[in-house]
Amino acid sequence: MYIPHVHSNNRIVSGVSGSKSGPSKRVSHIVKFHSSLSSELTSAAQASATACHLPHKLLINGAWVDASDGETFPIIDPRNEQTILNAASASAVDVDKAVNAAREAFDEGPWPKMSAKERGRTLFKLADLMESHSEKLALLETLDNGKPLSVARAADVPLSVDHLRYYAGWADKIHGKTISVDGPAWAYTLHEPVGVVAQIIPWNFPLLMAMWKIAPALACGNTVILKVAEQTPLTALLLGQLALEAGIPPGVLNILTGFGPQAGAPLCSHRGVDKVAFTGSTEVGRYVGKMAAANLKPCTLELGGKSPIIVDKDVDIDDVVLKAHSGLFFNHGQCCAAGSRTFIHADIYDEFVEKAVAVAQKQKVGDPFTDVNLGPLIDAEQFNKVMNYIASGEVEGAVLRTGGRRLGSEGFYVEPTVFSDVSDNMSIGRDEIFGPVQCLMKFHSLEEVIRRANDTHYGLASGIFSNNVHTINKLTRAIRAGTVWVNCYNVYDAAVPFGGWKDSGIGVEKGEYALQNYTKVKAVYQRLEDPAWR
Repeated sequence: MYIPHVHSNNRIVSGVSGSKSGPSKRVSHIVKFHSSLSSELTSAAQASATACHLPHKLLINGAWVDASDGETFPIIDPRNEQTILNAASASAVDVDKAVNAAREAFDEGPWPKMSAKERGRTLFKLADLMESHSEKLALLETLDNGKPLSVARAADVPLSVDHLRYYAGWADKIHGKTISVDGPAWAYTLHEPVGVVAQIIPWNFPLLMAMWKIAPALACGNTVILKVAEQTPLTALLLGQLALEAGIPPGVLNILTGFGPQAGAPLCSHRGVDKVAFTGSTEVGRYVGKMAAANLKPCTLELGGKSPIIVDKDVDIDDVVLKAHSGLFFNHGQCCAAGSRTFIHADIYDEFVEKAVAVAQKQKVGDPFTDVNLGPLIDAEQFNKVMNYIASGEVEGAVLRTGGRRLGSEGFYVEPTVFSDVSDNMSIGRDEIFGPVQCLMKFHSLEEVIRRANDTHYGLASGIFSNNVHTINKLTRAIRAGTVWVNCYNVYDAAVPFGGWKDSGIGVEKGEYALQNYTKVKAVYQRLEDPAWR
């Protein structure tokens, strides 16, 4: 799926002026922003009602239970900073209960013992239930995360369902090989489930990241403890209900809400866990990896990025400006693969900058339940981080072309921001901002841009825009990143692997390759007596 095509910024709706527009235009812009907050309340009201009917508890061993110490924490609406509901806050005691339930379900329960086809049918049933509840899932995703409802409907939910169906189809196709050996024997390999899997997901794509983790693990016959981000538990709670309805046995899928130190850390270091999978920041990923390594547990990490987009001089500038805009501003820039360093050939740099600024200024920011391009950032911490990076960009000498300010007096809204004349040594040119801040950089030769694009600790994704096949071939092989998009960006398919190099992670998600994360290979030798052939 081409993610940019589902984002309304391809429509280029007018309504946002940049910070360079002057006081009168800025006032007009804020009025438009506030007017959007009062329109189309129906979807927001439906989302709130749906959230209120969710179990605000932990899912352990097929039952919804309170945290062992009764602790709860508020889930904050990023639109207005109000509490949506109070969710159970898991502790190490709850982690222990969930791991024990998953262990019993794996060692004694029916899930790994049932036929692979039956396991696949159960996952297909869950996918059907998700599809039938797609509107509820989309409403909850928008309420929880702040992304436009149009995007949740068109991308997050259908991609999640598609991902689950893809792995449901794999359930009965996981097998080993027969191997000829010397001597009176033959050998074969078994691809067996790892066992109890701890999975921790981020807040930027809550439902989709849950499916990236859960689907291959369950298809292989494992049992799962899913620790969701404390900012965004809502879709996971509905997912838990649907999993029980689909017939997934008790203990096979356990869902914990709560915080990293109290729940995530005990989960990663638990001796009863056989494998750890984490998606999130590189900083936290280092700690997760250390905790898993202390118990010699296999660990996959999908971490941060500072992905380059390289724009050659022979492109259709208008078209690539839109694609580069979507590559950065999709999900408000809160995307690990965001094209956050846009390198533009010097011959077209000035024209590209002018048009990129114009596109950013035409984007509508406001309540995600209305017709907007960007909603709020996830929370106060992320908002302050992004605003600090914007301030550092100005201090370090980048040119703020548009945006850079907060919108409204409540909620975590930031103007679409574009910097030009960004240098490689600036904080905004090196660090993962994870927000709606586009950094435009000039280059003169392929050798120069290859060196600069690779001069980063990250290596998650990249984009190349060119009409020269030799340029494309050179760059696709030279860029050190797990994904290279050519004349497109943010294209995702369940069958295609996704993973990072360097500080962007270990292992891959998605596709056949991800099955290796959740299986172990066992070699079996068997003696042959007077075989008919060898």
